Amino acid sequence: MKLFLKLLALLVLLCAGAAGWAAYEGYTFLHTPPEDPGRECTFDVAPGDTMRAVAVKLERQGLVSNELYFRLLARYKKWEHRMQAGRFALNSGWTPDRILDTLVNGQPILFRVTVREGLTWWQTAEVLENAGLVRAEDFREVILDPDFLRHYGIPFDSAEGFLMPDTYLLKKADVPDRAQARAVAGRMVDTFWLKAASLWPGGKKPDTATLRRWVILASIVERETAVRAERPRVAGVYANRLERGMLLQADPTVIYGLGRAFDGNLRRKHLDDTSNAYNTYQRPGLPPGPICSFGMTALAAAIAPETHDFLYFVAKTDGGEHSFSRTLNEHNRAVREYLRNRRAAQ
Repeated sequence: MKLFLKLLALLVLLCAGAAGWAAYEGYTFLHTPPEDPGRECTFDVAPGDTMRAVAVKLERQGLVSNELYFRLLARYKKWEHRMQAGRFALNSGWTPDRILDTLVNGQPILFRVTVREGLTWWQTAEVLENAGLVRAEDFREVILDPDFLRHYGIPFDSAEGFLMPDTYLLKKADVPDRAQARAVAGRMVDTFWLKAASLWPGGKKPDTATLRRWVILASIVERETAVRAERPRVAGVYANRLERGMLLQADPTVIYGLGRAFDGNLRRKHLDDTSNAYNTYQRPGLPPGPICSFGMTALAAAIAPETHDFLYFVAKTDGGEHSFSRTLNEHNRAVREYLRNRRAAQ
């Protein structure tokens, strides 16, 4: 019995010691900055970053002394999933609570927003508006403004196709206005010219006619296939059809011409509509302008299409690779195979 009481007393002492140590560690972590004096630094939170990933990066940069304790603090405050994406100005002389509060409630010096490939200008405007960076109507006015287009060397009636898909760190105005929209759109167009310069043959910017062709074709290729390895082949199909004077018959161009009224279901009446300037089932040649923002693999494919004798292609499965055909009979067989695959998948 005495031995049991001694062991129990020892256990109580150990628990009390552990509790005291934990309390001391917690107090020290919460009230002692990692560095004194502190240093200013910037810290990036990417969209989708987990609290664990952020805490690890904070510890690596010397902004918190213990990533596990920082995560426990965030869990205690129920802020684990409330971090903002962006670039923040932090200081290693701040306490963990101040660091966490800044990431959750503070004002980033730059806001991070991702514009993915394949978006139309109005979809891009919506992404930017939802991020609080611009008003969509201001953005529309800017990318249609002849002065803006002339300033940035865009040979179309809008900046469609030149709003480079990328992840941007951008300043947010207190009240978004047209000047802010112009700054954001200008940044995107500058990024297009910067990235595209590495693809120009011989390092020389193409003449206007060639640029128009490449940009329009790249936008169609972007919308036709998500399989990057296929893009030069798809570009080659359209190059062959243009060379032979065939209609392009590209569904994405028809859809673009329908604009925001498109409900997701492309019908025969749409393909037969001669009033749609982007209807490549009815109008020969390329459409009058690009139909989306595209990535550099699509532009590279438009500049250097694969050399072959294919004239047709159809998806093997929705969203997947395509079957390429030289003759209409081959193409019709491939279409029947696609329809069988689609029915089997339903």
